[in-house]
Amino acid sequence: MSESHVPIKEFRLELSALTYTGHDLVRPESIIAQPDGTLWTSDGRGGVMRIASDGSQQFFGGLGGEPNGLAMARDGSLYIANIGNGRIQRLYPDGHSEDVLTEIDGVPTTCANYVFIDSQDRLWLAFSTREQQWWPAAAQPRPDGYIVLLDEKGPRIVYDGIYFTNEIRLDAKEEYLYVAETMKNRILRFRVKPDGSLTDKEVFGPDGLGVGAVVDGFAFDAEGNVWVTTPLRNGLGIITTDGDYHVVFEEANEEVLATFEEKIANGTATPADMAACAGQTLQTLTSITFGGPDLRTVYIGSLTMSRLPTFRSPVPGLPMRHWIS
Repeated sequence: MSESHVPIKEFRLELSALTYTGHDLVRPESIIAQPDGTLWTSDGRGGVMRIASDGSQQFFGGLGGEPNGLAMARDGSLYIANIGNGRIQRLYPDGHSEDVLTEIDGVPTTCANYVFIDSQDRLWLAFSTREQQWWPAAAQPRPDGYIVLLDEKGPRIVYDGIYFTNEIRLDAKEEYLYVAETMKNRILRFRVKPDGSLTDKEVFGPDGLGVGAVVDGFAFDAEGNVWVTTPLRNGLGIITTDGDYHVVFEEANEEVLATFEEKIANGTATPADMAACAGQTLQTLTSITFGGPDLRTVYIGSLTMSRLPTFRSPVPGLPMRHWIS
């Protein structure tokens, strides 16, 4: 059966069905796809990598830190959440860059995780923790992640108290802001008021996606389903519009995951415990991006893989802002 005829709740993939895009990538945590087939990935060497439609690659550096989440503006520039130096930065097509946000009310920003651009060109910004480095907030979860809205009024915190804020996105109608709450293994959503304030917090889908199923990146398809990566399970799942969840593929070591959760609970987890969760084929999957001319080619980002797992989706993705500008 063609993947285009598979009902979304029945869509599964064997790991052997995956193909791969790119080569020699470094920490390609986030991916931007353009209509012409160009891909951009964050790069742990303090920059981003451009992958042309013919497969050629070009590195753009000079950002420092560890670039994490990416968003593309109308002019083709990239907004970058830099989790290494805490800043929101902008990289222009000619290669020069600038800092967009480094502090709020005189307090330096830390652990910038993701940036989303809405239809009004407002920036929605996710900050994982107020710690200088992200690992303490993962090893000993605490509700100090927050969300910032940056518009013509300037930056302001619109929600606080999240257990490691990760990717954030508005739905197609921009009625709700969805949030990956990593250390609670779940997706939250808030109703968005016209002034950008957030109300009516609720969990979307299951309140916890499984043992070790920390959530990282996610994306909407054109039908409103949420595709979410679970890095420690080396997997991808779908929360359908009715709130059901199923796994599309994963490479999980249940014993290692159980041990990791125990260590998180008693405060003894180390980065080595996280690394032990990696699979043989897939490792620490962090984001999902729909691309290709029909928005049905899916690219998966990660913290540690040197190329992007790739497959075809039965439904197209929801176009990002730069596809419809």
